[in-house]
Amino acid sequence: MSNITVLTPTYNRGQLLQKLYKSLCDQDYKDFEWIIIDDGSEDNTRKYVEQMKKAAVFSISYYKKENGGKHTALNYAYQFIQTPLTFIVDSDDFLTSDAISYIEEIYIKYRQEKDLCGFSFLRAKQGGGYLSTSGVPQDGMKESYVECRINRHISGDMAEVWYTHCLKEYPFPEFQGEKFLGEDIIWVRMSQKYKMRFFNHIIYISDYLEDGLTSNRRKHNIKSPNGCVARAEAFLDSGACITTKIKSMLQYQIYGKFAGRKDGDLFRTSSNKILYCAFFVPGLLLYKKWKKAIGNNT
Repeated sequence: MSNITVLTPTYNRGQLLQKLYKSLCDQDYKDFEWIIIDDGSEDNTRKYVEQMKKAAVFSISYYKKENGGKHTALNYAYQFIQTPLTFIVDSDDFLTSDAISYIEEIYIKYRQEKDLCGFSFLRAKQGGGYLSTSGVPQDGMKESYVECRINRHISGDMAEVWYTHCLKEYPFPEFQGEKFLGEDIIWVRMSQKYKMRFFNHIIYISDYLEDGLTSNRRKHNIKSPNGCVARAEAFLDSGACITTKIKSMLQYQIYGKFAGRKDGDLFRTSSNKILYCAFFVPGLLLYKKWKKAIGNNT
């Protein structure tokens, strides 16, 4: 049985999947599976996938669900994954030719470590250069996601490969009518129990599109405020540094107001009431500023 599933949630990106498909065909190690979750696409995604399945020398599975956002597509996918590792790769990105073989090598080396939730590698821009600040040493390191990515200020996207059982243990929360949720809410929650191994090796090439989630993050956040509140709570409950907790408290208050929650309710459910009180006024001012900006753009 394969050890690695490449998992790709997609929405109206049928033609773009060709680039990722080609990079999978070019892998120097082809013992993996590719699962595509179509999150309610209205284009010809199914037709493109059927064409790829006919020519591929590796397993491709396609499932379609009602549109609900990337995090719901990931939750939906977990029931179909049988491999120990899950590598989430977006539909507009692609992999280096040694990506799967390098993941396999790392997994074989460290699979006896039971306190791991996964492995993290570097992403690069299509035109060259890292997407993260790449502060991982050449010989790698073992820390939790919060310790490495947040408290060491190693920002930017990296390429995480997760233990499938950990993804199933920590599904994404889903809120009625909300289609966006920052994925790091789960990586932060995992940090309370598990560590990761980080490596200074590029396996993933990103090509962010103008209509993608990253380029429209605040707009998506405001439309999905309950998820943003939950994400802020995850950071506040973590071992993150104080500057991150201050930012999270502001987000907790701002998005809580966008969700229609009363100040008293937000205070009562806050896990850090001192921080809540200290940043109540700044949070209120920022909320009014953001709300005004939304009104000016409508």
